Amino acid sequence: MRVLALPVLLGLALPVIGQAPQSSPTDTRSVPQGMPVPATVAPAPKPEGARDPLAPLPPIPGVDQSAWLYRDSDLPQDKAWKFGTLPNGLRYAVRRNGVPPGQVAVRVRIDAGSLNERDTERGFAHLIEHLSFRGSQYVPDGEAKRIWQRLGATFGSDSNASTTPTQTVYQLDLPGATEGGLDESLKILAGMMAAPALTAQALNAERPVVLAERREQPGPQVRYSDKVRETFFAGQPLAERSPIGQLATLEAATPESVRAFHDRWYRPERAVVIISGDLDPLLLAKLVTKNFGDWKGVGANPPDPDFGKPKADAPAVGALVEPSMPPMVAMAVLRPWQYQSDTAIFNQKRMVDMVAARLISRRLENRARAGGSFLQAAVSLDDVSRSANMTTVNVVPIGDNWEAALKDVRAVIADAMATPPTQAEIDRELADYDAIMRTQVETARVEAGAKQADDMVGALDIRETVTAPDTSYQILKQAVAARMFTPETVLASTRKIFQGTATRALVNTRTPQPDAVAQLTAALKADVRPLAEDRRRQGNITFAQLPKLGTPGKVVSRERFPELGVEKIVFANGARLLLLANDGETGRVYLRVRFGRGYDALPAGRESAAWAADMALVAGGIGKFDQGDLDRLTAGRRMGMDFDIDDDAFAFNALSSPDDYADNLKLIAAKLVAPRWDAAPINRAKAAMLAGYEGFDSSPDGVLGRDLERLLRDGDPRWGTPPRAVVEATTPESFKALWAPLLASGPIEVSIFGDVKADDAIKAVAASLGAIPARKADAGPVPPIRFPAHVATPVERTHSGPADQASAVIAWPTGGGSADDRIRNRLDVLAQVFADRLFDRLRSQAGASYSPQVASQWPIGLPSGGRMIAIGNVAPDKVDLFFATARSIAADLAAKPIDTDELQRIKRPMAQRLLRMSSGNQFWMQRLGGAAYDPQRIEATKRLAEDFVSIGPADLQAVAQRFLRPDTDWTLKVVPRAK
Repeated sequence: MRVLALPVLLGLALPVIGQAPQSSPTDTRSVPQGMPVPATVAPAPKPEGARDPLAPLPPIPGVDQSAWLYRDSDLPQDKAWKFGTLPNGLRYAVRRNGVPPGQVAVRVRIDAGSLNERDTERGFAHLIEHLSFRGSQYVPDGEAKRIWQRLGATFGSDSNASTTPTQTVYQLDLPGATEGGLDESLKILAGMMAAPALTAQALNAERPVVLAERREQPGPQVRYSDKVRETFFAGQPLAERSPIGQLATLEAATPESVRAFHDRWYRPERAVVIISGDLDPLLLAKLVTKNFGDWKGVGANPPDPDFGKPKADAPAVGALVEPSMPPMVAMAVLRPWQYQSDTAIFNQKRMVDMVAARLISRRLENRARAGGSFLQAAVSLDDVSRSANMTTVNVVPIGDNWEAALKDVRAVIADAMATPPTQAEIDRELADYDAIMRTQVETARVEAGAKQADDMVGALDIRETVTAPDTSYQILKQAVAARMFTPETVLASTRKIFQGTATRALVNTRTPQPDAVAQLTAALKADVRPLAEDRRRQGNITFAQLPKLGTPGKVVSRERFPELGVEKIVFANGARLLLLANDGETGRVYLRVRFGRGYDALPAGRESAAWAADMALVAGGIGKFDQGDLDRLTAGRRMGMDFDIDDDAFAFNALSSPDDYADNLKLIAAKLVAPRWDAAPINRAKAAMLAGYEGFDSSPDGVLGRDLERLLRDGDPRWGTPPRAVVEATTPESFKALWAPLLASGPIEVSIFGDVKADDAIKAVAASLGAIPARKADAGPVPPIRFPAHVATPVERTHSGPADQASAVIAWPTGGGSADDRIRNRLDVLAQVFADRLFDRLRSQAGASYSPQVASQWPIGLPSGGRMIAIGNVAPDKVDLFFATARSIAADLAAKPIDTDELQRIKRPMAQRLLRMSSGNQFWMQRLGGAAYDPQRIEATKRLAEDFVSIGPADLQAVAQRFLRPDTDWTLKVVPRAK
């Protein structure tokens, strides 16, 4: 059996692009034209007579179809990718992929980013990205977004292009794609690359948007990252080349200066078109050739700029004072980046380096867990912007004593460089590495086309290749068989990755420390050998050593819902199972164990230790075993146990495999019946929370993150960030006092969705959650959810960040619960209409906000508490404009129905997104959460597609009139604090 997508489930006949809709053009209650019919989460069946996906394509006149990506590589070519080079120098890579069914992912990569800019062009690469979307050869100003909406594509603030130091990438995920729709899209993209509208009118309209984006960046984080880049890459262009650019050069940009940059770098020889999608690769190749073949570059192709090499004589250390960020140290060992032929031995040696880095990171994590001087520390290996190959170490101390933390981290590294690791440690890292790569092989059949396209972009950027997951896995296994992972080889690799041309470091402190540079220099040179600790030798443990669960539970009822393919099984101890056994996602098993009452069970009249659960509850361990023991237990297996709090339940979640999910369920069951109350994770959670408090005040986003959820619930302490004093007062004892009874009580709902056999899954639950003692009910009263009262003037909060940053929030109360799903669905569509209008008016027309957002939030598990909310980051003098614009849109939506074209442009991308999500298990698991106890959630899911199809202009007007009322709205502004 396979997971059914919504239209198949309901038997709906839906049109596709290029066909006439099944109802009259004026009937906006019909299914939006362009909705495909994906039948499963797996790739669509190969059409009858389709070519072998691994066979070469027939010749295309004038196109060199050799595999240009593999010219310097001995790696086996991934035959699913088809390559070509056009006479004008443009290259393409295309392949067939049916995940999600009907979708085509297009990427156009230009090999030019901020490192290609001259001093007078800072920010131009990013600016051209914006201007290209605004208008181009085949598209009038502002129409590209609407055209792609009509084709079902989602268009967001920053989801359709990105600019980095080394590349600019245009991206389009086209659902329900047909030859006609893709042809039109490639024509538009080709026009954007060759002939964007670089006019004074377009520049004057889009420049405020780019400046708004620049203004809305989080100040402290930007200043820190800028300082890290300046310190690490001193003497190289990357030190001063941020893609966002400089205010002076952006304001001085003219159509002529922007066109000069465009003509220099936007050339077919520097462009690659990448397509992975559910169409014949020969068709894809021909459409690329058709639409991009006539593109000609202007003038001669310039040589690549020199990105430089790390300078050994540049200043080694730097210091920064950011009071709103925790103290931290970033250290890097830099080596020159140089092109490497992407060969098997090159990858195997890099795998040894990665194991060495992972091993040190694990030791650092174990030391942090045990209550060391640092909150977190890790080692990473990176090729950065073709400017350096680096080993980076990031350290966040506990408190302000960064010197002690750095020395302790250096002691762990020094020990790793001096003494070989044990083979057991190496095997531990290899087991996880093997599991990751094995999973990629097992799930390759359902790898999304968009991911494949993005992976190709990433490989091109660092001048490497791509290869099939099985090939990568074989390269690892061959390295293991050749004994490349021994204590001696890992020791040699450890020493190698900490050697280089230069060692650089940066420290951030909360308060000025005049001697910080001298202290950092000394800490980097200090003898840390006496600080090394004995390594903890963790023995092997087995699942048999976990706390006993009891005899397997008996099934007392089994009910099937054939429309959904879901079963509900009830066990004698009261546990209930929702089971959707299917082969749609090969090798993936999604687990969710809901228990208790979630937010309904938390104290509503006082502060509590609920805030610490995310970091400390799972990390506390099980029985006599701490988290390190459990890491060892699950090494090399796909198992997990993430915790979250839902509206009406707590939940443990995991992504597992057919071989591992039964033991994963035992692990979760053991956590419920025999939790370990380790003080170390709680103290670590406190340190992490306290380290971030100063940051809340440093920007509008920080203030909203701290205060908004609590304000929107009229001060209810179950939501939002607790006061600092509450965190400081939290103890291991108070944490246990809250969570011990919550773990031990309340109903259990187990969800298993994925690649399992039904009878096996039932047995697995019987032996785990079905085997624990029956749990006592937790049926206290449901605390009311309050929305704040309407305010005549906005509630005001202030921040200590840049004087040109502010945020504005407007919200209207709606509802909650599972009974009113039709209202919920209409509000979801209304929110998208609202968001599209707000985007157009605030960004495209006024340039006042880069990324205004609108959402409908309807809690299924609570009787109320829903809201329609709009948020915009704006300049302080634009706060009133935001409120006036939002209220004007709300009033217009209530006053008259929207027109046909607008509704179709909104519903079509939503329909495509819904269909894509509905072809995967996670969608169904989320929709049916709590359905074992609430049958209305099953009924709502059955009618979801049918209800969505029925939504028309009058329905949206009705909910707008009901909820978007001027007498119920609530407003908030976050403005700069007076200096």
